[in-house]
Amino acid sequence: MDFSLTQEQIFFKENVCRTLREIVAPRAAAIDKEDRFPSELFGELGKLGYFGIRYPQEIGGMGGDCTSFTILAEELAKVSISFAAIVTMQCLMGTDFIHRFGNKEQKERLLIPAIRGQKIGTIAFTEPDCGSDLGAMRTKAHKDGDGYVLKGRKLWITSGAVADFVTVAATVDPAKRLKGIAFFLVEKGTPGFSVGQKIDKMSARGSVTTELIFDECRIPKENLFGEEGKGAKYLEEILSEIRVMIAGLGLGLAESAYEAGLRYTKEREAFGKPISNFQLIQEKIAGMETRIKSSWLLTYYAAWLKDQGLAAKKEAAMAKLYATETASYVVDEVTRIYGAYGIAEEYPAERYFRDARFLLYGGGTSEILKTIIAGECLKE
Repeated sequence: MDFSLTQEQIFFKENVCRTLREIVAPRAAAIDKEDRFPSELFGELGKLGYFGIRYPQEIGGMGGDCTSFTILAEELAKVSISFAAIVTMQCLMGTDFIHRFGNKEQKERLLIPAIRGQKIGTIAFTEPDCGSDLGAMRTKAHKDGDGYVLKGRKLWITSGAVADFVTVAATVDPAKRLKGIAFFLVEKGTPGFSVGQKIDKMSARGSVTTELIFDECRIPKENLFGEEGKGAKYLEEILSEIRVMIAGLGLGLAESAYEAGLRYTKEREAFGKPISNFQLIQEKIAGMETRIKSSWLLTYYAAWLKDQGLAAKKEAAMAKLYATETASYVVDEVTRIYGAYGIAEEYPAERYFRDARFLLYGGGTSEILKTIIAGECLKE
């Protein structure tokens, strides 16, 4: 089996790496400290076309595959998890439903400008009392005349405060649990739709996260994406890609933290020699390198499976589980290598350490992923 990237993918990776190091890396610390949506940088990346990585060229996209999207996620995470969270939301969850189910007018007015970075999209399904258990969703949607009325609250919404449009999950029949879920398009300025509290986080602080409130929010019937009751199925169709993407983020963060730690072992001296000479430091280096390479193999194997048109449910869950746990392991080891400087804000290790926690929850917690993996194994 050939795990090498194609020449086109290598060229894309080199271009993305160079671009992000030039325009994002110098601002990464500021994005984290300022704790605000980096609108100027968002617009710059939109002009370069990266938000359309997954979408066809006829609507302004790049027509890229899952492997290419994973490359983008990995390179983004190397420079800034905050910005990576914003960009990947725009590329996938925030725009996928309107691409698959939106009508021509909605696509022209919202999707195409979103690909150009002129509009911001996001998705809202997490609730205060509903995380992994989507069947317990309390946000309701009921038919009223020639439209729907939404009522409920959503929490942990990436870019929620600045989004121009939101893909909202709601139940049309709570008794049916997952089979009662539907997705709807809600635009900024719709009566009854408002932004609630901002959530202050220790991780990915430049990725502004908020509560969204729907209080008798009325939308037209054409804002229903697909069919009632099939929302969970529609989400399942992109869930493996979401998990592979997050695995790419974990991989990129681990690689960046490891590179910083490796450099430090050669620069820092103790007892008259670089600390890289000490066996216990070498043990850390070996452990990190091995787990990072294993994460790369799992992540890109899952992406390859997706590109072959296969579901890759188990493999995507394994990649997300292993790569994000590896990121947490690596950043912990790197802060230990730095010693007290590992918690000093003047060094990137401190930011890496905080940001790694962000990756453990979205797309399924490690505990949920283990349940999924075991379930898939028991089917075999």
